[in-house]
Amino acid sequence: MSKELRYNKLIAPCGMNCGLCIGHLREKKPCGGCFKKDDINKPNFCRTCSVVNCEYLAKTESGFCFECPKFPCKRLETLDKRYSTKYGMSMFENLQFIKENGLESFLQSEEEKWKCKNCGSGLSVHRDNCLNCDYKYR
Repeated sequence: MSKELRYNKLIAPCGMNCGLCIGHLREKKPCGGCFKKDDINKPNFCRTCSVVNCEYLAKTESGFCFECPKFPCKRLETLDKRYSTKYGMSMFENLQFIKENGLESFLQSEEEKWKCKNCGSGLSVHRDNCLNCDYKYR
């Protein structure tokens, strides 16, 4: 699947690639990502996310947290710590990459980074095994 299809509008303001989320990748009732606010398949904690609903974020030109005058906020620090510890992915690193290299370069990087080395399918940040072939990548 091409990056244009897989990740289109799936990079959240915090730097999370919603295309890697198990909620987005599930077969039944997949979540549409952070930008689909009216998505009935979106978990409640995502709907009420203080980052996506941040009043300062709405004033940024890029729509990413790195432009916010409160960056990094407590919510983003907590989120980054959890994802860095549990899943080996940093929101801060993602945001820094986007800021320095642009969204298109980030999408290309993500496509390679999160592709199963065994079958070529996309991986989930929330799982240690490929959802398609069960290859253990972490």
